[in-house]
Amino acid sequence: MPRDRLTRAQTAGYAAGSVGTGGFGTLPGLVLAYYLTDTLGVAAAFAAVVVLVPKVWDVVIDPAIGARSDHEVATRGSRHRLMLLGAVTLPVGFVAMFAVPDGVGTAIAALWVVVAFILATTSFSLFQVPYIAAPADITSDYAERTRMMAWRVGVLALAILAFGAGAPAVRDALGGGRAGYLVMAVVSATALAAGMLATVASLRGHESVARGSGEAVTLRAGLDAVRDLPRFRSLLVVFVLQALATGIVLAAAQYVATYLLGSQSWVSILFAAVVAPALVVMPLWKRHAAARGKRTAYLSASWLFVAACVVQVPALVAGWVWLSVLALAAGGVAYAGMQLFPLAMLPDVIEEAGRARGGAMSGVWTALETAGLALGPAVVLAMLAVGGFVSSAGDPAAQPRSAHIAIGLAFTLVPAALALVSISVLRRHEEPEVALDGR
Repeated sequence: MPRDRLTRAQTAGYAAGSVGTGGFGTLPGLVLAYYLTDTLGVAAAFAAVVVLVPKVWDVVIDPAIGARSDHEVATRGSRHRLMLLGAVTLPVGFVAMFAVPDGVGTAIAALWVVVAFILATTSFSLFQVPYIAAPADITSDYAERTRMMAWRVGVLALAILAFGAGAPAVRDALGGGRAGYLVMAVVSATALAAGMLATVASLRGHESVARGSGEAVTLRAGLDAVRDLPRFRSLLVVFVLQALATGIVLAAAQYVATYLLGSQSWVSILFAAVVAPALVVMPLWKRHAAARGKRTAYLSASWLFVAACVVQVPALVAGWVWLSVLALAAGGVAYAGMQLFPLAMLPDVIEEAGRARGGAMSGVWTALETAGLALGPAVVLAMLAVGGFVSSAGDPAAQPRSAHIAIGLAFTLVPAALALVSISVLRRHEEPEVALDGR
């Protein structure tokens, strides 16, 4: 049976995997669309297809990986073999995404990115799906899972800051262009693999899962859980809507920096404004959840995200950069809670459903999260196409006012609307009947 209390080494070892989660979840969403339109010269509408196709593939394979993960637990007592395979192969596809050869046409360049992105997302899913399922294996304590996720989201925030602010800075220090992106990718891939391998090593030494009965867990098990478990279904809908909102903000940030604030280097400052507060407030969110429950705390974080998005409207219209940065800081506080609480609530739902299909459920979770995050850049690029955005293979091109409006809406009111819908669903979500302190 899983242990209730975790050692600090277990908690930190598990949290290290969020270096991979934060990096791979942040960097492609932040710079890949911009790399396609403003370095490779791919038209915005075509670029939307390029970033979406690999994620469709990811949605297809994640449930299969989840079922395989459950089979590994049943027969071997651990999920770490799949995670190891993903960790060691991810750097190849990740670097290839930003290694498009010089001299090729835009169509070949786009195809190159699609193939490399598919390889990278496959590797990431091999790690991420069992990684999400692991907490239900490691501890059965309600409050301990919140503590465990607080550590993980703290590392996630650090990773987002490092990759979201640091990686573009590496690119810009080398003058941008293809060479800058390639060096950025090599440095980032090395860090991704290091964090993921640290978690694999931790689980190999400490994971405490009893071997199952060996019964086959099918791909359908995760879908059956969506149909049969209202708590899983509602939590999943909330998380996916918010993943879509986050993906839209993430993809729009580089365009906001370049075309509304006047310099692509602003993106590093924007990310620092978002992530730095998140590192500070994590203990406060944890305390709030202990006193009021995870659902109530999750609602508070979601409402704060809506407010932060809405405040961006006058900030961008009036050119008040200081207000935009303050709103982003509030959004960072909200984002910390929006990451912590669903991840802390998911193991509770898996416990209710039975850990034997935890991998299948996490496969569906990861697939739909991936779909939400993938649709974010696609939505932004589609909005840019409607707004008449002009792509370029060199310096940023002059944009029509309609493109500026599309960028602003993608960064503000569109994610706010999605978050409002998620709040209406979350209000109907029921928590397990346990004491708030987890005892």
